[in-house]
Amino acid sequence: MKIGLVLPVAEYPWKQPSYVEIRDLALRAEDSGFDSVWVYDHLLFREPGLPTEGIWEAWTVLAALAEATERVELGTLVLCTAFRNPAVLAKMAVTLDEVSGGRLILGLGCGWHQPEFDAFGIPFDHRVDRFEEALGIILPLLRTGELDRYEGRHHWVRGGELRPRGPRPGGPPVLVAARGPRMLRLAAEHADLWNGCWFGPPETAGEALSRLKEASAEVGRAPGTLGVTLGVNVSVGEPGPQDHPVLAGSPEQVAEGLLAYRDLGVDHLVCNLNPHDRASQRRLATALRGYHDRLGSTTGRTG
Repeated sequence: MKIGLVLPVAEYPWKQPSYVEIRDLALRAEDSGFDSVWVYDHLLFREPGLPTEGIWEAWTVLAALAEATERVELGTLVLCTAFRNPAVLAKMAVTLDEVSGGRLILGLGCGWHQPEFDAFGIPFDHRVDRFEEALGIILPLLRTGELDRYEGRHHWVRGGELRPRGPRPGGPPVLVAARGPRMLRLAAEHADLWNGCWFGPPETAGEALSRLKEASAEVGRAPGTLGVTLGVNVSVGEPGPQDHPVLAGSPEQVAEGLLAYRDLGVDHLVCNLNPHDRASQRRLATALRGYHDRLGSTTGRTG
């Protein structure tokens, strides 16, 4: 099982991290043995009665990290297809895959936070319809380099072509984040990877994994052909008050939790620290080392 780390790109609490700080955490994650780093794709957060929370634009940050890092995979958790023209997004993806040397994981979703749609003049209606059309454009362009014609209600392409093709013949792997029945079906039918989030202890993910299995069976997806990724809230040490599920405890306890996720059949676990600073990331790196030590010493457990 691969283990990745979400990087802090939004204000928390009401302090915006600089790109220098984000890059430093990414480089430390790479040095510590994490397999991947991930960024959110949002334009702002605005909840009733609270100040607006700012965030850096995801793709710009990820492109910079592609040059700054050398080994870790680079993922979006997840890119909102409504924010960008889907054919142009495919072009952006193969370009960043080239810059990174084939390290991009293209995570896609339909979006959910209406205030940012309204603030930036982006339609919020028919989100899943729009997402399904976007997939119908992005996937053939990435996988074949061509899409002669696509006529949808919301998007269209005529004579679409990606040149140059990028470092991977079929493009980067496409991840679809899905929770509801229709999005789960789209993930099972079309994606290379599925993502669900945000979980805490391993037992909190059981229902979502069961729903994915059912959706895959309904569309005839062969077992083992859809990669399973999960986002997990993590706190290593003494957690403060929490209003969401968290995998918490000592480095040893968190390492055991990571191992339990692997035993559930998860292919790629993405850890979310909140708050996220050097100290909390160091503690998680200690848990990561403990996880790898346990893999090496436990009979029958490899990878």
